[in-house]
Amino acid sequence: MSNIEILAIGGYNEVGKNMTSLKIDDDVVIFDAGVFLPPIVELQEAEKLDNQNGNSKQSTTNEKMMRGVGAIPNDLILDKIQWRDKVRAMLIGHAHLDHVGAVPYLSYRYKADVVGTPFTIEVLKQLIQDNYSNFPNKLKVINPNSSYFVKGKNNKTYEVEFLNITHSTPQTALMVIHTKEGAIAYANDYKLDNSPVMGPKPNYEAFKRLSKEGVKALIIDSLYASSERKTPSEKIARDLLEEVMLTVNNEHKGMIVTTFSSHIARLKSIVEFSKKLNREVIFLGRSLKKYTQASMNAKICPFEKQIRIGSYKKQVLSYLKKASKDKSRYVVVCTGHQGEPGSILERLSRGALPYDFNEGDNIIFSSSTIPVPINISNKEKMDKKFKKDKVRIFDDVHVSGHGGREDARDLIKLLNPEHIIPSHGGSDKTIPMMELCKELGYSGKNCHLMENGKILRI
Repeated sequence: MSNIEILAIGGYNEVGKNMTSLKIDDDVVIFDAGVFLPPIVELQEAEKLDNQNGNSKQSTTNEKMMRGVGAIPNDLILDKIQWRDKVRAMLIGHAHLDHVGAVPYLSYRYKADVVGTPFTIEVLKQLIQDNYSNFPNKLKVINPNSSYFVKGKNNKTYEVEFLNITHSTPQTALMVIHTKEGAIAYANDYKLDNSPVMGPKPNYEAFKRLSKEGVKALIIDSLYASSERKTPSEKIARDLLEEVMLTVNNEHKGMIVTTFSSHIARLKSIVEFSKKLNREVIFLGRSLKKYTQASMNAKICPFEKQIRIGSYKKQVLSYLKKASKDKSRYVVVCTGHQGEPGSILERLSRGALPYDFNEGDNIIFSSSTIPVPINISNKEKMDKKFKKDKVRIFDDVHVSGHGGREDARDLIKLLNPEHIIPSHGGSDKTIPMMELCKELGYSGKNCHLMENGKILRI
């Protein structure tokens, strides 16, 4: 009989810095290691103000500073409870920064491989390249719907399945580690999209198989557990984009589109509709280049030969001058949908880049505003500046990558776990998942409300 303990490290008191540790006897694996974006945005804004005031200094995003502002998980608890030296693998579910962004800061603490799907690992390589010359851990690539075997103490081996699940970035995995007591499933993040624009639909056959074999515990994304809905398919976002890009009278108008840089399926739709308009597509911004390059490296970029990418200052200025001069010929895809100061779109809004807006030019936000005060404020400020130029703003041309309450209900029924652990948010997110569990017949003994630093023994 195995002794199983689950430690909530990050992402149970906030939306972000996701990190969970699983101990099976004397072996430990880590699920995810993400960042908490709001303090990072504040750090970046403070640095820009310092530079503007002549107090130029190097980036402060090192481990010490990131810990100090609470931007990375407090994994020092693993030292306190003597789990650190037992970590055998770091398993990363997908390429979003709130799941992978802390790996470069924390992985050196563990004598463990970092494992993920091809796109996830390629994004991680880009992050390492940006900030770190020395990364001691081996990176292991595992294809979706394949298994990785973790070597434990005393010749024990644990099979980990990386099962395909849909989300808003490619090759997201529902990770499952098999134990003698049953499977431990980690579904953080996901939605159940049966008509994805890119990649296969969720691996329902594997989920049904797991249910028959026995799922001991499910750690589940609860971000929208309070939302009485099933999250729409990405094909709906594609239809929304088509409505905006193809059915407005914009033959001679400028068109600028912004979206999440990691959303390769959304970028695919934007490129395809741009081509229907007979317009050239220009990607501008460092994060767009980073994620697009990662998709190319992972050999999953369907628009590789249909775009131009500009990330350096001279490239950005040159492309924008061309696009401004002949607006009917180009679609500009850029970063800045949250109104982040210094992003391409934010600089465009204050006239800091060579693109002249005219009445009726189109700005399409194929995104949602992440609901934290700093993003809401930045986005509102940027929108006001654009409205002075009398441009047309199309907001929220988007569907979420997170499952709603009914997606959660379906996934729980599919897997039929013995225990459920709501994750990906504080109590305002996880308590609604607890309520859903009660609806489905789970008791307080089987559905567990966790907080950062708390250990569950099952």
